[in-house]
Amino acid sequence: MSKPWTIEAVGAAEPNEVRYWWVNQNQTFRQEIEGGYLWSPKRNKNGHRNPFYEFMREVSPGDLVFSFCDTRIAALGIVSGYCRESPKPEEFGTAGTNWSQIGWRVGIRWQRLSNAIRPKDHIARLRSALPHQYAPLTQNGNGLQSIYLTEISPVLASILFSLIGAEVNQVADAGREVSRIERDSPAPERDIEEWERRIEVAIDTSTTIPETERTALVQARRGQGIFRDNVRSIERACRITHVERMEHLIASHIQPWRDSGNEARLDGENGLLLTPTVDHLFDKGFISFENAGQLIVSPVADPVSLRRMGIDPGARVNVGAFSEGQRRFLEFHRENVLRMARGVSRGKRSG
Repeated sequence: MSKPWTIEAVGAAEPNEVRYWWVNQNQTFRQEIEGGYLWSPKRNKNGHRNPFYEFMREVSPGDLVFSFCDTRIAALGIVSGYCRESPKPEEFGTAGTNWSQIGWRVGIRWQRLSNAIRPKDHIARLRSALPHQYAPLTQNGNGLQSIYLTEISPVLASILFSLIGAEVNQVADAGREVSRIERDSPAPERDIEEWERRIEVAIDTSTTIPETERTALVQARRGQGIFRDNVRSIERACRITHVERMEHLIASHIQPWRDSGNEARLDGENGLLLTPTVDHLFDKGFISFENAGQLIVSPVADPVSLRRMGIDPGARVNVGAFSEGQRRFLEFHRENVLRMARGVSRGKRSG
């Protein structure tokens, strides 16, 4: 029989690594549990930041998530991948009609609980361990549906473990089965590719966009045509490798084509000329740039792979300043594409 998943047991395997999260899932519990993920919009409907959506960028493989639905903790999950950009799941249907169509997605290995405890019944024991900020429950034990994802302390997690009982072992076993390769490698992004194809079809069949513009917009998705020419008028070489020969360079969107309006899809300042390997790293959010040119390496990126692709993750690299327009698009890239566990230092990622 496996050891109970106590704080001590987890800490012995990976000290200071595991974090504990609480998610309120009344609207999308069935879809997310069955689909093996969490999904949230990036911003509130007014465009403002939402800390409970921002927390999606902080979870890391191996973290544990308590799922709260209909007054009970109904499932436990192990995070199996880092946060990535993803379209709103089709299976949500009419849920979240005001949510944006592109949001954050995190892979989770869920385990439904037969002993779905009701926190309100145990609030006297739980109250003192609730977070002072962003608590998922009121002092009376009622759920706060204004909160989606929030972090809870190891102390609160430990109390919840003891209330749930032996089923915690099953989740611990599932966590140990998540292989190192699976934890470190992001899931295939077929959903993003499918989303882009749908946008392309919509553009190609539009009766309101002139044919020449439709062709330019579709070509721009692949870094070709007018967009490539516009980028070339600003950029002369790959910022990382300094390769200048155009046959070896890709015109890469800074703010992704899928996230841009038609004007930005053709804007030369929304582009960089990159060699294929660097384009891959930039497009998938493994690297980005500060406005002043400092290279940013994501903690999600595998250091060994980076070195083999010519990037030293420990080196300080400056690729030169960017234009005002490029800086605007780079801000979007850092906030929406760069894979970051923001505010978290992961020693195993330092290389």
